[in-house]
Formats: sequence, structure tokens, C-alpha cells
Amino acid sequence: MIVAIVGLSIVAFFAVIVGTFNGMTGPDFAQGIWPAVAYAPLIGLPIGFLLIIVLLVLGARRRGREAANANVKR
Repeated sequence: MIVAIVGLSIVAFFAVIVGTFNGMTGPDFAQGIWPAVAYAPLIGLPIGFLLIIVLLVLGARRRGREAANANVKR
């Protein structure tokens, strides 16, 4: 899920860069699918960052719980 969100955000980011390089201006990005493409990195990248933090916390909790269970069984 993290890879998909961050990957789509990066693709959208590069799409905006390529569109700007090809001569699109501000009003051009306000039509069609471009508003969603332009806002995708603004929403997707912070969500991806938060998901990575959640993944790290859950992994640390799991390792701590496994270590505690290993000490109890000895």
C-alpha cells in the first residue's frame, strides 16, 4: 500500500513537471483530470510518510513482544 501511494504520487509529480515543460500554464492545469494529478503528490506523499512511521512502530512493537515472550519461555 505504501509503495502504491508513494509511486502514484511520484508519477503524478513527474506528469506535472512534463506538462509544465511542454508549455502548460496554470489555467491548463485547472481543466480535466489535471487538478487531481496536481494535488495527488500533496496528499499522497504525507500519507505515505505516515504509513511508513506506522509500519516502523508496529514492527518495533512486534519485535519487543517477541523478545518478551522469548524471555518468559526460558
